[in-house]
Amino acid sequence: MKLIFTLIFSLTALASSADRPNILWITAEDHGPHLGCYGDSYATTPHIDALASMSQLYTRASSNAPVCAPARTTLITGIYPTTLGAQNMRSKLPIADELKTYPELLRAAGYYCTNQSKEDYNLILNRKIWDDSSRKAHWKNRPLGKPFFAIFNTTASHESQIRNANASTKHDSNKAPIPPYHPDTPEVRKDWAQYYDRLTLVDKYVKKQLDALKKAGLENDTIIFFYADHGSGMPRHKRYPGWSGLHVPLIVHIPEKWQAYADSNYLAGGKSDDLVSFVDFAPSLCSLASITPPSYQHGTAFLGPHKLKSRQYSFGFRGRMDERIDFCRSVTDGRYIYIRNFMPYLPHGQDLSYQLATPTTRVWRDLAKSNKLNKVQSAFWSPHPAEELYDLQGDPHETINLAKQPAHLDRILKFRQTLSQHMLATRDSGFMPEVFTHPLLAEQNTDLVTALAEESNYPLSQLVKLVTPGWIPEPTTPLAQFWKLQHFLSRGKSVTDEQKQWIQQASQHSHPGVQIPAHEWLCLYGEKQKSSVNQLIALISSPKSDNASQLTALNALYRIQQRGIQVKLPQSVPSKRSLYIDYKYVERLVESLR
Repeated sequence: MKLIFTLIFSLTALASSADRPNILWITAEDHGPHLGCYGDSYATTPHIDALASMSQLYTRASSNAPVCAPARTTLITGIYPTTLGAQNMRSKLPIADELKTYPELLRAAGYYCTNQSKEDYNLILNRKIWDDSSRKAHWKNRPLGKPFFAIFNTTASHESQIRNANASTKHDSNKAPIPPYHPDTPEVRKDWAQYYDRLTLVDKYVKKQLDALKKAGLENDTIIFFYADHGSGMPRHKRYPGWSGLHVPLIVHIPEKWQAYADSNYLAGGKSDDLVSFVDFAPSLCSLASITPPSYQHGTAFLGPHKLKSRQYSFGFRGRMDERIDFCRSVTDGRYIYIRNFMPYLPHGQDLSYQLATPTTRVWRDLAKSNKLNKVQSAFWSPHPAEELYDLQGDPHETINLAKQPAHLDRILKFRQTLSQHMLATRDSGFMPEVFTHPLLAEQNTDLVTALAEESNYPLSQLVKLVTPGWIPEPTTPLAQFWKLQHFLSRGKSVTDEQKQWIQQASQHSHPGVQIPAHEWLCLYGEKQKSSVNQLIALISSPKSDNASQLTALNALYRIQQRGIQVKLPQSVPSKRSLYIDYKYVERLVESLR
């Protein structure tokens, strides 16, 4: 009798699972659409190309972040990390329990969910979200009859693998396609050839996963996604908020059995020009699993019964990259991409220790310091303008900034407005840097979404006016004073005597978020350089300073030192192991200043 009952239960489970597709994600790290199926003749990717020939290839798919951890924040939540405060690399922020991740939603709907095995979600998740997340996780381990969702991730193409010691690449470095912003040197050619070698390894990994599915007889029951987490690991791809950092390959295979879940334009071997970004993946998974996407997800489903119309714009962002602070936002309509840099005295190419481990980055930076680059090549290492606009059709490498051309004024105004509306609608937390958010989180013991929900805590409707270049906020709060000082750092010496006096007064403010930029300006453009340097060192050394304050001050001191001003740190800097940020980034900056 027990055997009969078990058999009946198993058959019932199998019948119920037949109503929903299995879903397989094959993901790779740090590579753009440099694949044969995307028209790249230098690439050797026959198995990915074969998958594309029976699937739909998305030509305008994008990550919302040009670096891995914030990109994964977007994927796992379906929420813009700029709302969560998780736009900064390895931010370690708490998230409210009611904001469920997609594996939690799928598991609640009866899916067996596995991840092999990269997490790195940039969030503190004090709960189990996967059935199994490990190197042994596999859809093969699911209970009988359950539909599965499974991720298999390869790091074969990761930035770190470009630095491979292999002296002889399989791809001929003499034929490597060098973008115009990179200098044409042996190191650069070798790195690009090595990158393409790694893509061939990704291709073999994809074949392995597809073969396993076919061997199990599940290829007709499984919807397959292949994509990468952001652009290439080469510099001015990874970490760059433009198209070369955000554009990713995306191939979606929907077998004939599940064609009703495809959009009306789906064609095996076809291409879609629809704008699709990572924030859309979680709601699309919900839709494929016949779950109504929750209202807190920012994206829209592009597949399944809950599919909505195609989006008009895709949005990107850049926050702190490891130890280097920045604040950039971008928006594209598929033809043009607009980048807004809120700290325009900084370059896109900051001296970031992990990125500098790649030979191309070091050679490129050294040539920039020696003034041996042309205008296009040196732009990456020069302060980025407040606004950038590129025509992706006529200028796919994003080298000709159209932002100040009168013919594009209406387009600039439209993009400004679109970005402003997006930042307001999603309550973008970028206008409150970590030097402000960390004390607030510690004081309120909550997540950042809750802490910044009220205008009294975070007057976003006023701060978002910074989208209009040239606006200077009234310095009524420490946060507004911080942004006024960012304007003065961008102006350099071009301030009045009255403004110079105001900066001097700001340097005596009790909040480190006001003190630090004021002292940086005084060091670079004032008369008492030594005094301001000593004040910044004192702040770093103070036992009262958290590591966000230390990180902010150390960045300022590094920029000051690069201008030839002497900086001498004490032998030891107090270790502040914060809940919200990795202290190793403070240690890297301390090391760079010695």
